[in-house]
Amino acid sequence: MTEIKAKISELLQKENIELFASLKLSECSITKKYLLDKAGIENGSVIIMAVPYLSDDYSHGNISEYAKSRDYHLFFKELFERLLPTLRKDFGDFRFEGFADHSPIDEKHAAAIAGLGILGKNSLLITQKYSSFVFLGEIVTSAILESDIGEVSYCENCGKCLSACPASLSPHELCISALTQKKGELSDKEKRMVLDSRSVWGCDICQKVCPHTATALNSGTIFTSVPFFMKERIPKLTYRLISEMNDNQFSERAYAWRGREVILRNLSLFQPEE
Repeated sequence: MTEIKAKISELLQKENIELFASLKLSECSITKKYLLDKAGIENGSVIIMAVPYLSDDYSHGNISEYAKSRDYHLFFKELFERLLPTLRKDFGDFRFEGFADHSPIDEKHAAAIAGLGILGKNSLLITQKYSSFVFLGEIVTSAILESDIGEVSYCENCGKCLSACPASLSPHELCISALTQKKGELSDKEKRMVLDSRSVWGCDICQKVCPHTATALNSGTIFTSVPFFMKERIPKLTYRLISEMNDNQFSERAYAWRGREVILRNLSLFQPEE
């Protein structure tokens, strides 16, 4: 099946996706078998990929880095719409399906055993080139491909991510990311935590203090070259901007899944007059 693996490699590299590896499906931790059943794949292989999303507006704005571009689920949808028809046409004896986030496997575990990165104390996959600023996705096929399986590696446990996290200092509190996504009213303490974070959506504290992020920044490898994540970026949100977005524009953003009211509530804490 070397032809299939070579073709997938060629297609991904044309998309500026450089970090990927293959595993046998039996080597993965299956978490949603019904998705494999729906795809008609009982046995086969997985091409797991880590896609960088950080752009040169790093640390500018008031939202998490991952939410500055259009929703990454749209990226994977569009990617698979380009790649899967080619694979199905060229290798008609096999099935191919694409997944991201809503996946039949534990993506982080698969990426780790395939050697794409190490598991961090912040619960994220940390890659050498991009630190933890990557999205995970995969192509699952009924073809049996050569596996790149290895051993899971872990970060050095320096503790910087936990020490910097406001929630780790108060175990009974939600993390900042969860607070900005929480529906309903926030308590006075929760409002203060959001204000102190200076973020109206998400939190990157544990990623930004990680030594691997500093290394990737210093080496210049951390930024994406994937066009999707370099275009249509909105680093800074305002109350007026969100209010005036039409429904289609709003639906393409990562913060849309919680509804407009939640992000407007957060923004009103910082800029009630806008």
